[in-house]
Amino acid sequence: MAPASSSLRLGVNIDHVATVRNARGGAFPDPVRAALLAAEAGADGITAHLREDRRHITDDDIARLSAGLAIPLNLEMAATAEMLAIALRHRPHAACIVPEKREERTTEGGLDAAGQSAALAPIVAALRDAGVRVSLFIEPDPRQIEAALQLGAPVVELHTGRYAELDGEARARELRRLADAAALAAKNAIEVHAGHGLTYDNVAAVAAIPQLRELNIGHFLVGEAIFVGLDASVRRMRDAMESAR
Repeated sequence: MAPASSSLRLGVNIDHVATVRNARGGAFPDPVRAALLAAEAGADGITAHLREDRRHITDDDIARLSAGLAIPLNLEMAATAEMLAIALRHRPHAACIVPEKREERTTEGGLDAAGQSAALAPIVAALRDAGVRVSLFIEPDPRQIEAALQLGAPVVELHTGRYAELDGEARARELRRLADAAALAAKNAIEVHAGHGLTYDNVAAVAAIPQLRELNIGHFLVGEAIFVGLDASVRRMRDAMESAR
């Protein structure tokens, strides 16, 4: 059984620095510079999602992040042959397999690991054989955790988007689902991460779940950076997470 931990890592997703850059073209703002600044501010890792349509992060960004980061890179990727080849070429510290739809604005839910286990198995195996830490981005559902266990994925990242969108008793119920899923995953020696839609105002209750080892947060931090700077944005989130522990 994976023990609960008092420490909680922060992975900063820099996708939407690239979104701003790509809105006009050119080289600025540079997501790699943002990643380095986030590391200086206390980020434990950097997350970047190389989408099939390259709407924000590009192949060149991944190459430069791989070469320039002193902290771990977590590559978010769809379960496709193209993305597997890219991951195997760069061999990031981690690869988080996420669902991807061309028409969605952002990742709208968790991966159906239970329903797609046959397609996922060779991808998970190839990444693990290459020494890449594999994570599955899933809903807080016992079926999905069981599928992750059967696939041999050492990490799951629980989708907190529903929690972030709800309020009142509905949010409390979703928080209980997250806590129960984290406990079940940890009981089965799966490391537990979480992310999506987390802000200063809603992160504390999630961060307080003792089995969680890492939160991945991006859009909100990049948005706050417009007003206060990325350093202050990241540092305040770290403070909120640590206060919850």
